[in-house]
Order: sequence, then structure tokens, then C-alpha cells
Amino acid sequence: MIAPGWDSAALMENGRIDTLWMAEAGVVDAFFFVGSEPKDVIKQYISVTGTPSMPQQFAVAYHQCRWNYRDEEDVAGVDAGFDEHDIPYDVLWLDIEHTDGKRYFTWDRSTFPDPEEMQRKIADKGRKMVTIVDPHMKRDSGYHIHEEATAKGYYVKDASGKDYDGWCWPGSSSYPDMLNPEIRDWWADKFSYQNYKGSTPTLYIWNDMNEPSVFNGPEVTMPRDALHNGDVEHRELHNAYGYYFHMATSDGLLKRGEGKDRPFVLSRAFFAGSQRYGAVWTGDNTADWDHLKSSIPMVLTLGLTGMTFSGADVGGFFGNPEPDLLVRWYQVGAFYPFFRGHAHHDTKRREPWLFGERRTALMREAIHMRYSLLPYYYSLFQEASVTGVPVMRPLWLEFPDDKETYNNGEAFMVGPSILAQGIYEEGQKSVSVYLPGTELWYDLRNGSPYKGSVSHKLQVSEDSIPSFQRSGTIVPRKDRFRRSSTQMVNDPYTLVIALNSSGSAEGELYVDDGKTYDYQQGAFIHRRFVFADNKLTSINIAPDSLGKKVYSTECVIERIIVLGLSSGAKKAIIEPGNQEVEIDLGPISLRSGSKSVAPTVRRPNVRVVDDWTIRIA
Repeated sequence: MIAPGWDSAALMENGRIDTLWMAEAGVVDAFFFVGSEPKDVIKQYISVTGTPSMPQQFAVAYHQCRWNYRDEEDVAGVDAGFDEHDIPYDVLWLDIEHTDGKRYFTWDRSTFPDPEEMQRKIADKGRKMVTIVDPHMKRDSGYHIHEEATAKGYYVKDASGKDYDGWCWPGSSSYPDMLNPEIRDWWADKFSYQNYKGSTPTLYIWNDMNEPSVFNGPEVTMPRDALHNGDVEHRELHNAYGYYFHMATSDGLLKRGEGKDRPFVLSRAFFAGSQRYGAVWTGDNTADWDHLKSSIPMVLTLGLTGMTFSGADVGGFFGNPEPDLLVRWYQVGAFYPFFRGHAHHDTKRREPWLFGERRTALMREAIHMRYSLLPYYYSLFQEASVTGVPVMRPLWLEFPDDKETYNNGEAFMVGPSILAQGIYEEGQKSVSVYLPGTELWYDLRNGSPYKGSVSHKLQVSEDSIPSFQRSGTIVPRKDRFRRSSTQMVNDPYTLVIALNSSGSAEGELYVDDGKTYDYQQGAFIHRRFVFADNKLTSINIAPDSLGKKVYSTECVIERIIVLGLSSGAKKAIIEPGNQEVEIDLGPISLRSGSKSVAPTVRRPNVRVVDDWTIRIA
């Protein structure tokens, strides 16, 4: 792997370094994964580092965050603002200012006097909350976590064997030694309702600064000679500290829910295997067009390394985004696996309704689009939890033989079926979009067909970013707009079928209770939809051997949109039952002003849990 002469300046001109490893501790474990195609390599990597955890349904929806929502009145006002402007969201976040003097697991009772009631009001609408819990414990004799950790000897030590003292948000701080399993168990117990006063079952956790960040550290982190369990120096495990912290927090939520409630924990630091414990994000970005653009290769790269549940702060953390940048960021961010708006406390407020009616409408439409695609996203997360293949993918992962896709870091796939191209320049009038493969692609908004293996120069619209459905695919949606994903559970489905040149297509739908681990014992629905020979068939692909638990639903399919079908079709026959339903032209989406352009089977009302066939007559 290393060309001859890699370490000789005289020979460097003739040699070539393909790759070079260095290890602070002098030890390198190297694993090589080879496969016939990229997805095979990912699956092998996942077999070593572990499969991504299956998130709860709410976590796949939209999150609203800011450093900081000031008090309970501010929280209630933001929550009401989403409802007043008909914008769905699922999670409201609280940053460090909600605590009592940056002491984690506490509340500032002057601003959050009744956190349980605050969470209950949010939960009444099917929504959740997240609070931040960082690894730096305030060195304060009146802080119970610090007193206990000191008494038990649970902190990382400095080179002299004393508790390491570094500077972070609370000031003088020490850090639990997460390398020690006993200390991870102790930490996990802190998330019980008894220990975390004011927490409720609808409160989840955000681990920030867990590299760990140390403001006065020699490299803005712990010194390399800090000592962990077994006298292991920090230099040997720095990259894994955040991994262990994420693990311990996730285990804490698992304990809190008695093993029944899937944890949600967002972490800034991660390592190989962190995908088993929750989501990550790309860190503190800036409200800048270049940061919007760079978020795509960052999220794509994370996905290829197992971190399928990732995203960037929509709008940029630092600075005030121009309104058009914020709109474009929502339009791109609505495709991220992890979709969260976030901002620094020095920035102006930027909830989606603060930039005029037109821009509010555009951001609302982007968020609505994400919510309509939640069945598709949730099915992709299930695939990722089994195979490790990411939700958001570089084009070459789906088209490994197409060299035109290799260096494209601006467009991306969501699963196998959807391609999107961001708009990354202010005032951009047109964009070139390369559509790979030999088959057609259909505009996600209006159904217009575009040829594959061609770069299309498209006029840029403020309404959306260019996005397409691949022919030969079927995408499940839910098109009724609610306040949160929880309120969509019983809503009917829409299937969007994009036929290929053979007149066929297929896709999948995965459904479970969205909360528990019952799916591991067979409590889920997994259907494959196959369209061929003018027939749509629903096939059960759930294995019989997982367990005795069952998940069922009365949800039906109320619309079937068929792109690429002859407009002469007038009716469809549903079997079993020999029921006849009409086919007429309908809109691709239910957004205002959408034209009726695609043959649509209306109200077939077949249950997603059943086997059935719909024949186009």
C-alpha cells in the first residue's frame, strides 16, 4: 500500500504514497474490506463495527433547536408558533442555559420552574423534548454529581494521579472516566426519573462537547498523558472517549425505559461503532453558502462509515443566514437523515415564520415534503439497521459503474429511489444536474420525465431544489399534514410508482410501532410492492422466525400514482374481491396549485398489512 521510498525525500519524486497511517500510541489495527461492489464493502465494515440502531419514528422527523430557548414561556411560544403557521415538528431542544449554573441533570428553576408540566404540554401534541448533558462536571462542592464522582474516584486523572481539572462551560470541570464499565453503569443510572429530577418519558438527550472539549487544554482537549482506567493514557483512546460517553448515555435511556423504549441520543464525538448508539451531526457550522455545500460530502462520508443517522445544523450555527440561504438550507436539510434547525445564542431568532409570508411558505413546504416521505425514510432506516447501507448515499453507491458519478459531491441519493441536487449559490439562476443510469427520472414535484446518462441544465425555482424519482421504483408516502409524526400514525398511504422502460417498478414499506423493541420479536409489517404486466402486487417479506409478537394496523392505501403509464387507463380491478375503482388524472403532490398530470388510482383502500393485487384494466 505504501510505495517504495515513502520516507525518503530523495525518492519521493519517483515514489507515491497511496495511504499512510500514524498512531500516537504506536499501535495500528488495520482491517481491509473488499467486495464486488461498494455496498458489499459497507456490509463487511458493519459486520465488524455493528449495525446502526433503529431510531424511533419521531427522531426521523423535524427537530427545532436553539442555544437557548430562554424559559417555559419561550418554549410554549415556539411550540404554538409552529401550530399557528401550519408547520409540523416533533422535537424541541434545550441547550446548556436550561440548567442550574451549567450543572447537568438540573434545571434553572427561575426559568423552568415546572419542567414536568412543560414536557407534558409538548407531549400532549405528540411531541418530545431533548436536553443537553455534556461530560464536563462542574467542580462545585454543592453539586451532587461532582461530590459522588469525587468520592468514588470516577474522574479521569492527570499525569500526577489527581482528578483532572479542565475548563469548559461551567468553569473548572472534571470528566467521568468512561473507559471504566463501572463508571458507565453509574452514569447510566443518572438518567433514571429518580436521579434526573424533572425528566419524563418524553425527554431525550444530547451529548455535546464529548471529544472531550477542554477550553484550556493543550489541543482544546485533554492532555495526552491524562490517565484513564488501568493507567491507559488519553493519547491511546482520545477518539473513543466520545464513543464510550455516547454508549453510556444510550444505556441510561435504555435502563430508564426498562429496555422497552428505543433511546434517542445525539452525539458530537464518535468512533467506529458509534452508529449502534444513536445520531451524530457535523458540529458547529456557519451560516454560509459554502458550509451548506460542504454539508453534503460530510453527511455522505459519515453514511459510508456506518453513521447513517447524521445531518448538519440547518441554517448554520454561527452567524445570521440571509433569508434565501435559510430557505435553501431547509430545502436541502429536509433530505438529511437527521433534520434539525439550530443556532448560536448570539444570532437573531430564526424560527421558520420570521422571514415573511413567502419564505415561511417555502420552508413550510420543505418540512411538509420531509413529513410526506417519512414512511420511505423509516423504511430506509430499517434497511440501514440490518445492512448498514446508508439512508443518504453518494450517486456512485447506486451506480458504481457510472464514472460520471464518482466526483459528484453536490447531488445525492436518498435510498435507491430519490435523487436531489442542492442549490449552493446566492441568486443562482440555473443548475446542471447529472441523472445517472439509462432509464428515465421523474421530477418529484410535477412528474416531468428526464433522460438518464445526461446532464440537464435546469432553471432554478425558489419553490424547491431539483429532485427526482428513479424509474423502476415505488416510494411510499403519507400526504396528510399533521402537527407531528405521532399524529400521522393512522393516516392512509400514497404509493408513487415510477415505471421503467419495461413497464415495471418495485419498492418496500416497513412499519412497526415506532417506539419499542417489539419488532425484534416479529412485531412489524414489511411489504414489497411489485408492478409488472400492468399489475401492482403487495407481497409479505417479513420472516416467520423472529418471534410471536404481532404488529397490525388498519392503515390503507388511498392513492396510487403511476408515472409513465398510458393515460388511456380508466379503471383498476382489486383482487381479492374483484372490486373496480376509477383511474383519472391527479396531482403528484397535494401542495397548493399542483396540476393533475399523472394517472391515479383513487381510494383503492387496500390495507397495507394484506396481500392483494391491483390490475390496471
